[in-house]
Amino acid sequence: MKIALCSSFMPFIRGGGRNIVDWLASTLLEAGHEVEVVYLPELDSPPDILFQQMMALRWVDLQAADRIICFRPQAHLIPHPHKILWFIHHIRTFYDLWDTPYRDFPDTPHNRAIRESLIEIDSRAMGEAKTIFTNSKVVSDRLKKFNDVDSQVLYPPVFEPERFFNAGYNDEIVCICRLEHYKRQHLLVEALSHTTTPVRLRIMGTGASPDYANALRQSSEALNVADRVIVEDRWITEEEKVLHLSQCLAAAYLPLDEDSYGYPSLEASHSQKPVLTTRDSGGVLELIQDGYNGYITESTPESLARAMDKLYQDKNATEAMGINARQRLVDLKISWSQVLERLLA
Repeated sequence: MKIALCSSFMPFIRGGGRNIVDWLASTLLEAGHEVEVVYLPELDSPPDILFQQMMALRWVDLQAADRIICFRPQAHLIPHPHKILWFIHHIRTFYDLWDTPYRDFPDTPHNRAIRESLIEIDSRAMGEAKTIFTNSKVVSDRLKKFNDVDSQVLYPPVFEPERFFNAGYNDEIVCICRLEHYKRQHLLVEALSHTTTPVRLRIMGTGASPDYANALRQSSEALNVADRVIVEDRWITEEEKVLHLSQCLAAAYLPLDEDSYGYPSLEASHSQKPVLTTRDSGGVLELIQDGYNGYITESTPESLARAMDKLYQDKNATEAMGINARQRLVDLKISWSQVLERLLA
């Protein structure tokens, strides 16, 4: 089958939205299909440029493909008679983040009109799809709420999960993801100042600018925990990721209302390590069960600190949760065979 995988990207920023496309492409090729990967640049600020970009997508001609699969917005605007969506998130500043500090433009009548038009256009384009999948219940709920669209959850796996392994438990909680304020690594640094054990913290990743990483380092100095915090502000290779996850005590992933469980949670689970997260972290809560394969706390430094101390103090419970973490992936049927079966039906 000839399949085109269509998505958008923000220039010079790499995140999980690219992984899901690239990994699916490799899996489809291995299964014997012909694959074209189509990436188009898209920015969501300033708001006025949105419709120019959306108009360009409507002119993309992929009729040579037997079907197209669309991921990151606004790729779902590309026309095709057999269009499948594996929808991973909206342009969130116009949707669920509209009334939050993460909207970086004013709430004016002009911008509200843009928002209303965007939602209407998105809803119509989604209505063209044969089937709509999402990467989490959170995203399915948002599609229903904002676009009145029904969808099915299809959890994305990691590529070559057999790469991950468990080599024991040191004293570090690792957080490997983009360094951005909404990922809330600062809560982990603040929590460390409330711990009663010598548990350590390793934060790894890169962001759109060095400002947040510098703020994390400054915070660790001000809180007198710099000797227990490592901040590596750079692109982390897959080999480094596998190594640190194999040796760590646990992983932490506590974004604000994330779209899905996030690859960091999935990678930690394959490494048989429990995951520390918070009650307001969104899709992560579809994977993590409190006390079974990790800890779910309030999003306060004090609550996180108590969980960090428990992970350090009770290694038997930590190890048991790590074993449960891998089993949880089996229970949720998170695999590439499941993905191909449903996307190609």
